[in-house]
Amino acid sequence: MEADLSLCKARDLLRLAEMAAARHGGVTLTDITAEFGTDHRSAQRMVRAFETVFDNVEITIDDERRRHWRLRGTRLVAMQGMRSDELVALEIGIRRAQREGAENEVHALQSLRDRLLAAMPAAHARRIEADAEPILEAYAFASFPAPAPDGIVPQVLEAVAEALKGPYQLEIDCAGEDGHARAPRLVEPHGLIMDGGHCLVARDPDRGATMCDFPLEQIRAARLVMRTFQRDPAFSIEAHAARAFGGRHEENENGAIVWRFHPSVADRARTFMFHPAQEVTVEDDGALTVRFRSCGWQEMAWLLYQWDDKVFVLAPAKLADRVAGLQRRAIAPPCREGVCADGPCSGAVQPPFRPCTARHGAGQGGFVCPADRTERRAADHR
Repeated sequence: MEADLSLCKARDLLRLAEMAAARHGGVTLTDITAEFGTDHRSAQRMVRAFETVFDNVEITIDDERRRHWRLRGTRLVAMQGMRSDELVALEIGIRRAQREGAENEVHALQSLRDRLLAAMPAAHARRIEADAEPILEAYAFASFPAPAPDGIVPQVLEAVAEALKGPYQLEIDCAGEDGHARAPRLVEPHGLIMDGGHCLVARDPDRGATMCDFPLEQIRAARLVMRTFQRDPAFSIEAHAARAFGGRHEENENGAIVWRFHPSVADRARTFMFHPAQEVTVEDDGALTVRFRSCGWQEMAWLLYQWDDKVFVLAPAKLADRVAGLQRRAIAPPCREGVCADGPCSGAVQPPFRPCTARHGAGQGGFVCPADRTERRAADHR
């Protein structure tokens, strides 16, 4: 047991050495606590051991009086080579890039993998490849609808990458949803969304400051225009991506979203991040309420269908209408107050979802409680 603990500590020190050598500004105690999951005192003991083992540690203090540890002369770190779990991560990254049609990322990761393996002793390289093989054989990607990898023209992805480096303007030939070619457009690339398919986010200078989304599978050709432009300093690709659920921007749908999950699936729903800026509330009865602001109701409807009758749309009302009747089992929305405006609910009480047998308006399953309609209307106008 003591030997195992000593081995774990040695591995942690080597990992700390890698961090201190790779980061130009060095590492802080905050970095160490975040990386190793330790408290502040444990991080202090760790850096004292680090200073003892490595005699080429450089310590600097920044303007906020925080200490930074940096390792000079990284020959010992470089001699470690690559580990089997790191090779597995690289190979999975290559597969994921191939699946998404990101050929430039495939070539870059393959080149990195080959260069790292070539720098290692042959016996060591063969050993980690043998260790990684059974793990890679057990990995597979789930099937889900997305553009086929060969649907993205490799030259387009390369041109977009070069344009983002500049930044340079880009002339693109797009095809509409009907497949017919559109007139070439001169755009100013600001980012690339890479989840569920690549999407170029760019500004068309002829159409003002509004950012437009161009799915890469619809771009037939792209030509780099060696003319720079000024990026919008207020634009954030992360914020832009968060405004669209599933990567689809429909500004007329942008607004407050409120979903409530049945207690029987609340624990599982709590493990999901439905949106980067979501607010999660655990109700007294065990239900889980998720709130966020976004657009893309069609993509939300596809997701909600997977939860069958265990989720209710409280806002907006139009999204609730869109998913009405699509569940595999008939459902009724939650009557949170227990009493409707026209009288008490006469349905069987099954907290927190009480079927209201009085028809107060069209909604999920044809039943809408006035309390829920009020929340939906308020959310629609927020």
